[in-house]
Amino acid sequence: MMFLSLLIIAACFLAYANGANDNFKGVATLFGSGAGSYRNAIGWATVTAFAGSVCSIFLAEKLLKSFSGKGLVPDAVALSPEFLLAVSVGAGITVLVAALKGFPISTTHSLTGALVGAGLMAVGTEINLSVLGSAFFIPLLVSPLIAVILGAGVYFVFKTVRIQSGINKEYCVCVGQTETIVPIPQPDSCFAMTTVTGIEASIDSEAVCRQRYAGTVWKMNSQKLLDGFHYLSAGAVCFARGLNDTPKIMAILMSAHALGMQSGLLLVGSAIAIGGLLHSRKIAETMGKKITPLNHGQGFSANLVTAFLVIFASQLGVPVSTTHVSVGAVFGIGAITRQANVGVVSHIVLSWLLTLPIAAFFSACIYGLLSFYSL
Repeated sequence: MMFLSLLIIAACFLAYANGANDNFKGVATLFGSGAGSYRNAIGWATVTAFAGSVCSIFLAEKLLKSFSGKGLVPDAVALSPEFLLAVSVGAGITVLVAALKGFPISTTHSLTGALVGAGLMAVGTEINLSVLGSAFFIPLLVSPLIAVILGAGVYFVFKTVRIQSGINKEYCVCVGQTETIVPIPQPDSCFAMTTVTGIEASIDSEAVCRQRYAGTVWKMNSQKLLDGFHYLSAGAVCFARGLNDTPKIMAILMSAHALGMQSGLLLVGSAIAIGGLLHSRKIAETMGKKITPLNHGQGFSANLVTAFLVIFASQLGVPVSTTHVSVGAVFGIGAITRQANVGVVSHIVLSWLLTLPIAAFFSACIYGLLSFYSL
């Protein structure tokens, strides 16, 4: 009974860490392009991700089986509270630390690493590593590459359609007062200081002014129409994330029969929402500002690609990472515009490479401790 209680707490911790690291990824383009404030963006992410969590019960049953550990280790081990507890805590620590440091890593990748680490500690060479190749590693490696290609392609198509439709970019002119301190020579070779007030104007991209689109589509203002679609696409990504991630965490509770489907869903969904509300700021800065500058059209294109790939993968039961897909789509657009920050992206990719061994290390240590004290 004690292990089951600890397992419920550990699953909530993992869900909280998942929300902290993942919730903002769907709305990062809203924040990065200036279409929404941080508060509005995270609020929209919370609502839509929770809706995805609810729908995951009906639309993502295959993922419940993928992350139960069955097939990777013997069923007796996969269903033991010690194994599931080690996987939850090991993955949760990895994801939460990354969120606090501002690295958008994959909960899917963390869980995979945790399953391997606890599995190696539990059964050693009996672990079925061949399951990981087709079921986990290939989707995790291929999905960001597909996202890069689709992100660049979709943005190029939309840009071409925009130009042919006569919709042009326009920039506001930022005008304001400036104060300059000017030294005035004095007869005694000293200087007196005075303040001169002047007017300054600048024309620039969104770093200084807000870029907008001029023109109409279907007799509606193109900028307002794009803003509406941008919010819908961001909501679709968050919905897809909730749809894809909730079953992975629910699988831990369902395998141990710790909670029923409805109560487990409510608990996991609520923990994900709270984690996103409290600890998403650094991920917001990385995803929204540091990978590449984004305007409204670019953000919408990235979201569209991410939502499509993640929802499609969920239907097939393929455990792709929303993180890998969303970063890949944004980077693909940055590559086309030649504004991608390769240094930031390389650090993100390095964090992805380290996710699996770090999560495996944590879960292996925790499983070893639990096994030792349960003897």
